[in-house]
Parts: sequence; structure tokens; C-alpha cells
Amino acid sequence: MSKLPDFEGLAMFAKVAEEGSFAGAATTMGVSVATVSRAVTRLEERLGGRLFNRTSRRLALTDYGRTLAERAARIYADAEEAEDFARETSSRPRGLVKLAAPLSFGARWVAPLLPEFFRTYPDISVDLHLTDAHADLIGDGFDAALRIAIMEDSSLVARLIAPVRRFVVASPPYLSRYGRPQHPHDLGAHQCLTYTNRTKRDVWRFTHTSGEECTVAPTGALRGTSVEALLPTVLAGLAITELPEFVATQYFLDKQLEPVLTDWRLPEGGLYFVTATARARPAKVSALADFFISKLTAAEWSAEALMGWKPSLRRKR
Repeated sequence: MSKLPDFEGLAMFAKVAEEGSFAGAATTMGVSVATVSRAVTRLEERLGGRLFNRTSRRLALTDYGRTLAERAARIYADAEEAEDFARETSSRPRGLVKLAAPLSFGARWVAPLLPEFFRTYPDISVDLHLTDAHADLIGDGFDAALRIAIMEDSSLVARLIAPVRRFVVASPPYLSRYGRPQHPHDLGAHQCLTYTNRTKRDVWRFTHTSGEECTVAPTGALRGTSVEALLPTVLAGLAITELPEFVATQYFLDKQLEPVLTDWRLPEGGLYFVTATARARPAKVSALADFFISKLTAAEWSAEALMGWKPSLRRKR
């Protein structure tokens, strides 16, 4: 007996078990009923056990066949996926990719990379949807998303590209006029601008370098759906807000804004490339994922990259 598994027999057995008949399996696989029957008989002889109980009117899995059917189906599916992948990657990636990205991050860091991407992959086109609303990849028909979040357990497949911290910030004129908060509890006496599109009420959860934790529910005269909605009021010296690192650092450079409560840190999120599934991912999506991962992993927006800051907001040892 050959030591090589009978892949053909396993595949045809799996299809007969799925279809419930030799004729149905033969039609699905594009072969004759006799070919399917011979393959299953050969497999039974090889394995030394009957897989089906056959009568003139009925075909049913034996107990032995039932124990094998799920594994055989998995082998069949894996083989189909391998062939699909090989066919997809054997040609140049092409086609339309529908991609979602956060509004501010997409405008500042994603869109400027697209010219290079299109020069590298001239046969791929992109529908780029910039929104701070939570995109439903499956329901809205997206192929992928760049998402900035603290990822929870999910059926989605998410690959971390880079960490993204958040800073509580204010302008120098604001701090000169209203004072600098020394403890998160001090924020209750300040105008703090927040976001309307958080899944729950906007709450700032702080952890001190000593390990102390503090939760604050900020309040202020303005709530907005995006960073762009809050920045003018903060830059005008009228309020404090919380900004993602990829926005905040550019205002630190020219001292339009300053970080406050620097001995405290907010939960660190990350930039992720997210797809609905990793199985049989089209070459065009893989090309887009690999491109953005290669370009964004360095996190050029980070305080370390732009200003040489050390990650002082992380817990001291």
C-alpha cells in the first residue's frame, strides 16, 4: 500500500457525505458516478472499514464513516483554498479594494501613501471611505479596514501595525489662563471636549506611573464626531481635549499644544489592518495589507519618531 494518503478518495468521500448521494457528488465535482463509486470503494478497502450503508433507495454514513467525514471535508476545503490562493497569486494583483479608515488618520497618513501604492500596483483601484463611524466590514461590503482601537475579541482578523497612544492636551494660552491640571480629578473644573461617536459615554481612564488608577467623565461646551471638530476650539485656548498621537505630535512640534497630566497615561490602542477573514484572501487585499504594514509600522507620527521622546507615559519599573 502506498504511504501517500488517498487524497482523491478522501475528497470524493467528503463530497458524497455532503451531497448525500453518489450522483450529487459526481455532478458537483464534474466526474462520472462510476469514478466516485470506485474512489470511495478504494478508500474503504484501504482503511478497512465501510463508510456508507447502501441500499437501492438510501445512502447513509456508518458510525465509522461519520467519524471520518468532518476531517475529510476539512481536507477538501483546505485543498480548494490552496488552489484558489495559487491561482490568485500567480497573476498580478488586480481589481477594486473597498477600504475604510478613520477620517483624521486617513487624510493625514493613508491618502498621501496612495500615489506610491498605485505606481507599485497599477491594476488595483481603491474605494477609500474615510469615516470615524465604526465600519461594518461584512454588512457594508468592505474588503478591509484600517482601524485604530483597543481591539476586543472579535470574529474579524486584525493585524497590529503600530501602537497608538492618546494624550490629554491644551494650548499654552489656556494653561496660562486656567492653570495646569495636576491630577485627573482637577479636570472637573475645566472645559473638556469629547467625542459623540464612542460606543459608550466618553470616559477617560487614567493610570499613574505609580499604578494608581482614576476614571473621569469629562464635560465641556462641545462634543464632536471627529478631531477636526474639536481642534479649533482647543487651539483657540478655550478648552482641553484628548487626541490620538498621530494628531497631537504635530502640534507639540510647534508648541501650539502641550500634553498635560504627563505622569498619567490613557489606555494604549493600536493601528490594525482588519479583514473579515484570513481564508482565501484575494491577492489585491494582501497587496494592500502588505503595503500599508510596511509603510506604517515605523509610526512616523509617534512622539519618539518626531521628537525623540521616551515613552514616559508607560508604567515605570
